[in-house]
Amino acid sequence: MLIASPDHWHGVQTVHACQTGKHVYVEKPACVTIDEGRAMVAAARKHDRAVQVGAQGRTGWGAYYTCRAIRNGIVGRVNRVTCWHYENPVDTNPVSDSDPPASLDWDLWLGPLRWRPYNARYAPGVFRWLLESGGGQIRDRGAHQFSTILWCMDADRQTAFTVEATGTPPQRGLWDCPVTMKATYQFRNPDWTLVWEQPGDKVGKTEFGNVFWGEQEKRLILEWEGAYRGAEPEAVDFQVPPGGYEPPRTNEYPDFNMNHKADWLRAIRDGDHRPAVDIEIGYRTAALCILGNISYLLGRRLTWDGERVVGDDQANRLLAPPQRHPYQV
Repeated sequence: MLIASPDHWHGVQTVHACQTGKHVYVEKPACVTIDEGRAMVAAARKHDRAVQVGAQGRTGWGAYYTCRAIRNGIVGRVNRVTCWHYENPVDTNPVSDSDPPASLDWDLWLGPLRWRPYNARYAPGVFRWLLESGGGQIRDRGAHQFSTILWCMDADRQTAFTVEATGTPPQRGLWDCPVTMKATYQFRNPDWTLVWEQPGDKVGKTEFGNVFWGEQEKRLILEWEGAYRGAEPEAVDFQVPPGGYEPPRTNEYPDFNMNHKADWLRAIRDGDHRPAVDIEIGYRTAALCILGNISYLLGRRLTWDGERVVGDDQANRLLAPPQRHPYQV
């Protein structure tokens, strides 16, 4: 089953698909809440289904060459990764609530979200700029960039971190995602820092990307997320030392989108192969984005132990907002 619905439907549809015995390819971000992500992972494991999240960097050449170079020490030990990205837009053309178009089932479109009257600035594609449904750039492109970064840093199992996010709220319109934003994540054992910034310091040539900072200020740039853009020449030309790390990568198609789907089909055929962006990786990646937004909303630093926010009941309530009946996991 291929799921390319709005983000707020991903969790419900993935869980129900697994319950009916279907393997799932779900677009990123995997989920919009922590509770949804946990349910998706649990359903995939309980029903032994292959669930691939559509963050294609891990089957693209750019991310592969960058991961190979970083893991084998091209810049020494990486202590910091910074992301630059353009800002969230502002709703400069607000309109009044109205009846939905005759072709749109508004109740069904809202699905698990709380009820609200239709407004043309809520949907369809502009749902991205509402924290509740889309989460802004950090939960959209961040789901791509963070997935690749975690792979390059061998950090899929580093599930605990702190995050502190600040931003500039929009001054008009319905969209509530912060226009500018900075989210700083601190990981331990090994220690390193991840910084998401809108707009940030545009080190590369394109509108968004990442910089891996190593020893003596050595650096390696990766434009976009490593799928639509290739790696830097020094990463492509890097020679893996004897006994060095060779990143696994399905390589059946030159097109990274097709290759990512081929990786999913391989997981369906071969029970021993987990998808490149298995649902647990997708959920953990989305958790970075979700908790960054929660930190921004609450205006304080959060300590995440991998399951809960330590000592913060208000933040923990935001991990599982209620879903509308009958659209719940």
